Amino acid sequence: MRARRLLVLLAALAGVALAARLGLWQLSRAAEKEAQQAALESRGQEPPLASASLAHSPDEAAAQQHRRITLQGRWIGARTVFLDNRAMDGRAGFIVVTPLALPDGDAVLVQRGWAPRDAAERTRVPPVASPEGVVTVEGRVAAPPSRLYELGAEGQGAIRQNLDLDAFARETGLRLRPLSVQQADGAAADADGLLRHWPAPAFDVHKHYGYAFQWFALAALITGLYVWFQLVRPRLKRRA
Repeated sequence: MRARRLLVLLAALAGVALAARLGLWQLSRAAEKEAQQAALESRGQEPPLASASLAHSPDEAAAQQHRRITLQGRWIGARTVFLDNRAMDGRAGFIVVTPLALPDGDAVLVQRGWAPRDAAERTRVPPVASPEGVVTVEGRVAAPPSRLYELGAEGQGAIRQNLDLDAFARETGLRLRPLSVQQADGAAADADGLLRHWPAPAFDVHKHYGYAFQWFALAALITGLYVWFQLVRPRLKRRA
């Protein structure tokens, strides 16, 4: 009997310790993401990044995310891609992505904005003007367009589900920088009719607090069950 009680005690202690440890880990993850969010928001308030400083490597690109920037270049309109099933303001449609040729010969993907899908003809893309000559693009440095779940191989037409940076560089022969720019509203951009209500980067901090609560609640439950079944209930039975 004593061995059984000891085994139950050890199992309860192990369960409480594990649940508490996982709860503390979730709190640490929440703190990390809060720090990342604060850093990103602070970066967004910094002066605009010089176009010559635009990142050439993934590490540099990560350090520049959410920085404001103004670029000059030429649209490569023939390589415009319409990313399908993308939502903005609660509506599904396309995110329009066009490469911008930079003066040094490189190119950067510009997420120009959102356009609605033609409900009558799903393969029809909206007309998006890409003016000839040098244009000025204001926006914020961002990661390449996010990926959605896709069945089968990636397409290579104008309408695509996803856009892989390396694959697109090989397909087009462009030297793409390892990032994208989310274009901001402005006098030069308003004429294309695209929406640019870009959502703030999601860090899901609340998710980690929720998980932490669940783990701590489990630790409390294990403790409560042990106290009731191993301590309180046996005493009540002896008194009865």
